[in-house]
Amino acid sequence: MKILLTGATGYIGKRLIPVLLNDGHHVVCCVRDKNRFSLAQFNTDKISVIEVDFLNVKTLKNIPKDIDAAYYLIHSMSASESDFERLEAITATNFKNYIELTAIKQVIYLSGIVNEQELSQHLSSRKNVEAILTSGKFKLTTLRAGIIVGSGSGSFEIIRDLVEKLPFMITPKWLHTKSQPIAVRNVLQFLIGVLGFEYTYNKSFDIGSEQILTYKEMLLKFAEVRKLKRTIICLPIMTPKLSSYWLYFVTSTSYKLAINLVDSMKVEVICSENDLAEKLNIKLLTYKEAVEFAFQKIEEQNVESSWTDAQSSKKLLKGVSKLIEVPVYGCFKDSRTEKVKDEAKTLDRIWSIGGETGWYYGNFLWSLRGFIDKLFGGAGLKRGRKNTTEIQAGDSLDFWRVLEANKKTKRLLLYAEMKLPGEAWLEFKIIDNELHQTATFRPLGVLGRLYWYCVLPFHAFIFKGMIKKLTN
Repeated sequence: MKILLTGATGYIGKRLIPVLLNDGHHVVCCVRDKNRFSLAQFNTDKISVIEVDFLNVKTLKNIPKDIDAAYYLIHSMSASESDFERLEAITATNFKNYIELTAIKQVIYLSGIVNEQELSQHLSSRKNVEAILTSGKFKLTTLRAGIIVGSGSGSFEIIRDLVEKLPFMITPKWLHTKSQPIAVRNVLQFLIGVLGFEYTYNKSFDIGSEQILTYKEMLLKFAEVRKLKRTIICLPIMTPKLSSYWLYFVTSTSYKLAINLVDSMKVEVICSENDLAEKLNIKLLTYKEAVEFAFQKIEEQNVESSWTDAQSSKKLLKGVSKLIEVPVYGCFKDSRTEKVKDEAKTLDRIWSIGGETGWYYGNFLWSLRGFIDKLFGGAGLKRGRKNTTEIQAGDSLDFWRVLEANKKTKRLLLYAEMKLPGEAWLEFKIIDNELHQTATFRPLGVLGRLYWYCVLPFHAFIFKGMIKKLTN
């Protein structure tokens, strides 16, 4: 089958691609920017990439007309807390209107469980999207999931941050809210299983494990897997806003996402009974099994996707191609060169930079800069990286976004997603056995220039030490 995959750079989309390819399907990946999607990892001609922005009707003409089925995996939960409902409705409407002009037979939509009368803004939006897609001329299959547990998933990483960093937690009362989590591998099994399965046409199914747990129970079970003793006290005095700040500063989530998560976590998400798992012969994993499998992936350095893959600053909306050529005029630069003793070793060090490895020199200052970034609503350093040795274009790397990672040209180019009065790039490139390390800053107004001169002494210390460590 020829399958259209929306949300191809997202957490589920990235994991679904290899499964579809292994089943012999041709996958057409919809992305807003081709430069943020690497085909190098797929050794097949059964995958293609098209640039489509479902908020821009003009780009929809890039969608092939001979599509058999489509996965709708588009969500805007991390967008502004006030407008993601409107954006999701527009996106769904544009998708429906155009996809009806193709040979499409089935659309599979991954949504959220919506079984309470008073829904969060996030779940209300998901329900509205389902209503829009239901009005289409194609057959719609809706899978409604609650908390998805897997290496790199937003919920997994948030729980991991809380459990591994805080032996004693004073938490909001919504930790008593009940949920029905599901392992990411089970989600993928459902998504593949319903493809072309006529029983599921024009129906919706709640999918989850067989366990109903409170968020507090999930935290404690996670601690059991990690062999950690944790004490949790829930207080009713923490307001939604205070809870959002609590999540934002303790975990790697963005503030906008924290607001929407807190809003959703106040609502119980429990599956309505159905026989889909039985019909598809899917063995549902328990929560603890899902956590154990996630850590197996982490230990094997085999995390296929992270929730941060689809996260990016508004500056990146203009496209990576507009940023990959580092500007020359009107910029401040810190340029350094150093002879390379062992090229292969230096490349490996560059490709391992950030995350748990750190920045090789002045790590305390990098951490301080990350903390300051968090205070001003930025990404901070907590996003880390999903693999300690491999990296590709589009990946998040602490408070940077990878624009180019090419070992053949020996170039790594990073773009800053921290809060700045301007734009910043950090480039590493080996030419003729010399490492060229360049930090470029394009200031915005007087504040941008003041910022550069304020951090100049720190840059001189950090960047000089870093290039020495990379080359020796």
